[in-house]
Amino acid sequence: MHDDHFLVIEAAQSWVDGYDYNNWMPTITKGLTTPSGHSLLYPGFHYFLFRFLELLGMTDPQGKMYVVRFIHAILSMSIVYLGYRMAEKISGSKAAKTTGLILALLFFMPMFSVRNLVEFVCIPPMMYATWLVIKDENGERKSGLFFSGVMLALAMSIRFQTIVFIGGFYLVLLLQKKWKEIFISAAGFILCIALVQGITDIIIWKRPFAEIGEYVHYNLEHANEYIIQKWYNYILLLAGILIPPISIFILFGYVRNWRKHLLLFLPSFIFLVFHSYLPSKQERFILPIIPFIITLGICGWTDFVAQSNFWQRNQKLLRACWIFFWAVNFIPLIFISTAYSHRNRVETMVYLSKKKDFKNFIIEESQHDGFTQAPRFYLRHWAYPAAVTKSNSLESVAEDTKSSPDSMRANYVVFNEEENIEERVQNLKKYFPNLELEAVIEPGLVDKVMHKLNKRNANFTSYIYKIRYE
Repeated sequence: MHDDHFLVIEAAQSWVDGYDYNNWMPTITKGLTTPSGHSLLYPGFHYFLFRFLELLGMTDPQGKMYVVRFIHAILSMSIVYLGYRMAEKISGSKAAKTTGLILALLFFMPMFSVRNLVEFVCIPPMMYATWLVIKDENGERKSGLFFSGVMLALAMSIRFQTIVFIGGFYLVLLLQKKWKEIFISAAGFILCIALVQGITDIIIWKRPFAEIGEYVHYNLEHANEYIIQKWYNYILLLAGILIPPISIFILFGYVRNWRKHLLLFLPSFIFLVFHSYLPSKQERFILPIIPFIITLGICGWTDFVAQSNFWQRNQKLLRACWIFFWAVNFIPLIFISTAYSHRNRVETMVYLSKKKDFKNFIIEESQHDGFTQAPRFYLRHWAYPAAVTKSNSLESVAEDTKSSPDSMRANYVVFNEEENIEERVQNLKKYFPNLELEAVIEPGLVDKVMHKLNKRNANFTSYIYKIRYE
């Protein structure tokens, strides 16, 4: 939930309310001198969207999120369309239909398509830029070439790491000696990136490209501080999430005709190599190139099957592989696409937002070293909660709470997770004897499963207690 909510939704709504949740804006948070290293384009879009919705009278956070999800759903449909068109162009209607179905119905695609993950949102402009060049083989449409550069700049402004893909994109044009295409597309890229990143940062930070510079600096300094995996981690990931044996067919098709369709292959391959080389690896990092791998992979595999005596003789085996793929795919598709993810965290804040006497709250996670961030966007209140953890004692939190001004004194407690819940409640009663259980918020079904599989998934039952002061 962190990157798709707290770096986008929470930030944007806080700006609307005159608050700077992540301390990104020196115009709001006085004394800031260092950029955060985040592009402000995507959160900025949500800022203007939320302001517009509030002008129309829509203040309910969940109502706003329906609008956000709907916009992203419409945008994500372009991935299916563009994948279909590119596959049709290079391999025919059979490959195009298969490509379109997989891009639309692969089990994780519908769920990711409506989330605020920059790794997914950057895909449509990347694909559109590629399609504009592929469909104009002779480089005759100057406006299309120029717009391809604009799309690449927007993709980079949404997700800075797409610069690796963009470098591969222009490398292909260079290898093909398409000088006119390079010049026109690069002009669009430079103009757009100068407007979106350069001028914006001059206005905010008094210097151009401040956020990009800080992003590069931060990642160089902290490259080894996050999840470290082996170099082949993403290859195994692709082989798994694309569901074998079809995943093997797709990866084989992806590399089979790499020379023939270099613009689809090389930028995504360089992106894959780059992230495989970096020690820090998270599954979402590789999302931007999955549609390219699927599109080229299906085209390459379809062409191979048409020329293969083995597969022509064993059509039943091939059909069985596809039946297995779709059968396995539809099981998680149904559950994931309809799941209410992070239900306990959202509904806890919604519950507290409806309490007219609410002032502030305490998060009790004394069983953990840290605590789970509360999505205050749904609370509609920017009160900063105190947290009881292993390193932040209950005694100190209780003292600070009791000494707080009455208008800011916490009068609710949220206990996260059922581990030792009775003992934890009794410990808190030593300092706040008049505790009353108000609500128990359960996680959704998928969240329960994810939490049982891995305790790092912060999807657990939340217990809301009211503090009554004498």
